[in-house]
Amino acid sequence: MAKKRPQTKAKQPQRQDGARAAGADGHVPVVGAREPCPCGSGRRYKACHGRAAAHAVTELVHRPFEGLPSEGDWIALRELVPAATVELHLKEALPEGVPSVTLATVLPMAWPALRREDGSVLIGLQNDTASGDISRDLADTLQRALTAEPGTPVQGRRAPSDGVRLQDLLDLEGAFEPVVHSGFEFWVPDAQNAATEVTASLERANAAAIPTVKLAGVDAAYWCETPDKNHLRWVMPHPEEQLLDALARLHAEGRSSLGEGTRLVGSFRAHGLTVPVWDLPTGVTAEDIEKPASEFAERLTAALATDAPLTADERRARGGLTNRQVTLS
Repeated sequence: MAKKRPQTKAKQPQRQDGARAAGADGHVPVVGAREPCPCGSGRRYKACHGRAAAHAVTELVHRPFEGLPSEGDWIALRELVPAATVELHLKEALPEGVPSVTLATVLPMAWPALRREDGSVLIGLQNDTASGDISRDLADTLQRALTAEPGTPVQGRRAPSDGVRLQDLLDLEGAFEPVVHSGFEFWVPDAQNAATEVTASLERANAAAIPTVKLAGVDAAYWCETPDKNHLRWVMPHPEEQLLDALARLHAEGRSSLGEGTRLVGSFRAHGLTVPVWDLPTGVTAEDIEKPASEFAERLTAALATDAPLTADERRARGGLTNRQVTLS
């Protein structure tokens, strides 16, 4: 057996006045995990104020985009759409030399952000985040991108646990209007005259992108084309249990499809919202599905307003839907 290391009793720090120990602004300074907590409690930092700080950093925020304009579109761009951009509107005026800020699904080399030579800023949404709060990580990246040198990417990092979130930086009344692209030419201002290696990278990215179209008649619904069949994936804002009940009512009545040959096949959870999925025949385009989707939205609204207990058929339909449900986040 290994010998026990002799223990020495740490000198107990003297308790200080709260404002003095925490600093004039009340913020407790971060010290080593095994050092005495600067609040004067005599406990190690990790067992005192450090415990709350660590929890704040690692706690998963299940709805990171809640409160932002078009929460469903934020989720779709994060999880479903290969190539899209959205102009972001900040609460405060943009810094001098920054003409615009654009959210992109993904950036070259999976950069979290890029400040272009002209000073404009691109923020990548489909990146791994270091903490449990995507909104806080993106806000930290955005703030650093606004002051980055033109022509440089911004690397990822863990955002401070007390840092601001997107909800603090963005204009919550501003428009959020995604533009879905067929490829990633938005990466470079002049794709036709780009360098050979850039052109090759674009070709590889474009080849892997699934054709996707945002429906115009309903919110946060995206048609996509795959080799075997097409799909409609629709991010819905309703509480999950209420939505599943409504979908089950429609499914049991044979009114959950979007037309001949289409089928509601299940749903998945993403960032706190539920995303029903329909299989569509290969020949059904996004334009073809616009009217059926609008009609389904009306049927769903009526079903959501019903609070009667589910019938046996409706319970079976609900069980089938939940058995095929997966969670993406």
